[in-house]
Amino acid sequence: MDYILLAPEILTALLGLVILAAGLAWPQTIRRLVPVLALGGLGLVLLLVLWQFSRQRIFFYGVYQVDLFANFFRLLFLVSALLVLAMAGRYTEYFGSRRNEWYSFMVFATLGMMLMVSAGDMLTLYIGLELMTISFYILSAYLLGDSRSAEAGLKYLIIGALSSAVLLFGMSLVYAASGSTVFTEISWALAGGLSAQPLLVAGGLMIMAGLGFKVAAVPFHMWAPDIYQGAPTPVTAYLAVASKAAGFAALLRIWMGALPLADFDWNLVLAVLAALSIVIGNLIALAQQNVKRLLAYSSIAQAGYILVGLTAANYYGLQGMLFYALIYVFANVGAFSVTTLVETEVGDAMLESFNALGQRAPVPAAVMTVCLLSLAGIPPLAGFAGKFYLFSGAIQSGYLWLAFLGLLMSMISVYYYLSVAKAMYIGTSSEEREIMVPMAMRITLWVCLLFTLLVGVYPAPLASLASQAVRIFL
Repeated sequence: MDYILLAPEILTALLGLVILAAGLAWPQTIRRLVPVLALGGLGLVLLLVLWQFSRQRIFFYGVYQVDLFANFFRLLFLVSALLVLAMAGRYTEYFGSRRNEWYSFMVFATLGMMLMVSAGDMLTLYIGLELMTISFYILSAYLLGDSRSAEAGLKYLIIGALSSAVLLFGMSLVYAASGSTVFTEISWALAGGLSAQPLLVAGGLMIMAGLGFKVAAVPFHMWAPDIYQGAPTPVTAYLAVASKAAGFAALLRIWMGALPLADFDWNLVLAVLAALSIVIGNLIALAQQNVKRLLAYSSIAQAGYILVGLTAANYYGLQGMLFYALIYVFANVGAFSVTTLVETEVGDAMLESFNALGQRAPVPAAVMTVCLLSLAGIPPLAGFAGKFYLFSGAIQSGYLWLAFLGLLMSMISVYYYLSVAKAMYIGTSSEEREIMVPMAMRITLWVCLLFTLLVGVYPAPLASLASQAVRIFL
């Protein structure tokens, strides 16, 4: 009966195959129900994860682990997918006859993330990573008539393949040194005195670089702005929130489970990566005139903030990583939902396209403002609570300078976030017609708004959930 714990992955795989078959074989009248099928299917999987949330089991001699940590991220991925699919409704008309296949690739990307977060073995993690990444290669280039989308898909393919090769080579070096690909067995080998081996150090650095590409941390960030700008906006939203969270989940599994930071003393390396990501992401975002590129550099800075938690590697730091990863989903999806609305209405996502949005679409403008201020860490929004946990962990571990830098750059980030609010409420536009917001997107906006406000005011339940999930590493 314990194999029921694998049901979420099995059902997600079946859902993706059914949706793919629907686009090829079902009558046209039934194909229209594919969005409902995708949302309903992922909703049922989400309910199943919630039902068995506290159950834990290790499968196949440590190769696959279902625990509170995995269930937390399963929950994050499924919520992200539901929000993105709901807000994408009208945008998917750009995909024409390939609309149904788009939903199947989104489901397969979700499946890859779920495999990654439960992997207790490097090969299993790599298979999940490639399933997710290959899906995003296709999704990034899904606007066939758009040269920027084609460029985004090609760039992502080349850089993603390079980073995957680096990651896989790093895993092979760790296997050569330890004799195993299972995280627990690698950890046992380290306990036997292998931590000084050059192969392990080189392999660990290459794994760090490979996953650094996936989370868009500096100096592995160069792909993010062009791909975020060129890819279809709902794909960009999913890439920014769920894919990044999957990368951080993999980092935690490896660095806390297989290659403990205490054995390698690489905290300073992680601190430098976090500081560079925070500084470069925020400073370059100041000059952006395209909102999708602005959010891309913002996501680089956010990756730096989350890395602060891994640098600390203590209770507050790890709890803050999970807490911040989940609230980041709602803030970012809210911002990208409004960007999608503007792009479908105006045709681009330039800053001036947001002019007078406060008059033409008051609710989306308000949601955009709240979500951006949450990303900046303004109290009493959810982002403030998340950064509080992250910086508390850094201070507790002796990285006061890193916490101070993060606080300083958070204040600087307010400038470019408020530049969007300024355009929406002070900017002028010759178009005065009210923008109609589809019902599914309206629901997404309200969910993102309420979650961001409520967690900011009362963070205790989510913080408790995050603390339970990270206890396996402490």
